Amino acid sequence: MQDHRDQGRISSLIIIAIMAMIVLAMCGGCATAVPVTAMFPAAPGQSYMQACPDLQKLKDQPQLSDVSQTININYSTYYECAVKLDTWIQWYSAQRTIFESAGK
Repeated sequence: MQDHRDQGRISSLIIIAIMAMIVLAMCGGCATAVPVTAMFPAAPGQSYMQACPDLQKLKDQPQLSDVSQTININYSTYYECAVKLDTWIQWYSAQRTIFESAGK
């Protein structure tokens, strides 16, 4: 009768030891360091990567119509560039926020 109890205890200890080794092996697998490199997203198109064009200059001895036309062209060029820059800043800020919050 004593032999059956001893065999049952030994069997229980072996099962507990095997379970402990399985749990340790599973925990050890989680502890390995895998290098993860996050890539910042690319820009949304090449039009945002181009520099703004230079503004036009007046010629020597300009007429009033030339001054008016140059001012009109420069204003439209400036505001087109300003919209492009504002859009770029908005996109960059949103992507940076997403990028930084993804790692947390």
